[in-house]
Amino acid sequence: MVLSGFFIANALIAEFMGVKLFSLERTLGLEEVRWYIFGRGPLSFTLTAGVLLWPVVFVMTDIINEYYGRRGIRQLSYLTAGLIAYGFLMLFLAIELTPAEFWRTAHIKPDWSPEKQAAVRAQVADYNTAYSLVFGQSLWIIVGSLVAFLIAQIIDVTIFHRIKAITGEKKIWLRATGSTLVSQFVDSFVVVFIALYIGQQINFLQVLAVSLLNYFYKGAMAIILTPVIYGAHWAIDWYLGESLAMEMKAAAQQA
Repeated sequence: MVLSGFFIANALIAEFMGVKLFSLERTLGLEEVRWYIFGRGPLSFTLTAGVLLWPVVFVMTDIINEYYGRRGIRQLSYLTAGLIAYGFLMLFLAIELTPAEFWRTAHIKPDWSPEKQAAVRAQVADYNTAYSLVFGQSLWIIVGSLVAFLIAQIIDVTIFHRIKAITGEKKIWLRATGSTLVSQFVDSFVVVFIALYIGQQINFLQVLAVSLLNYFYKGAMAIILTPVIYGAHWAIDWYLGESLAMEMKAAAQQA
């Protein structure tokens, strides 16, 4: 329950916060890289805020996969995709609600100076419009994200168990990080292809370039988070006890 709850919460939050795009380099206080890929550029690491949590989702995928097997993670992935779709449906219904008039400017505090009030009004003239713009994502972005999530999950699970069938209980880093690197490669291209190439008819080479930049980040995070997987394995094995942990892992491999 704890693992599933954390998995679903991270996936849902990542989807909703993903509407914000940010500059990775400027956030870290660095100069933008300004790369040229396939003759397209200059490109920098402009990423969706959802990348803060998606690497955690795929780490959780590998941990749950280890103890509950392919059937467990697939059921959880389908449930999560359904809940994400449900969440977006509720958001679209909320956007259509008629706003209370006082709420449109409720962010203006009366004790602020006239200059500050004017500055805030210039940035956010209408709270309801801002709400609609932030949460009213393009349908293609939502479709791309859900399709990419499900495909990546299935690939991650399959590769994870094939590697484990060869290596046994050894080389956790290989099956966990290796499966994530491959699944994130597919995820990066599918979501951008559907959202930008199909949804916005952006040039194919431009889409490939953006996808590669997104994958560079996700791949780096998959490697960086490898020690977290070892720490989670140690904690769960300690909690379950060696005998039960080994029994669950063996059953998961057959599931």
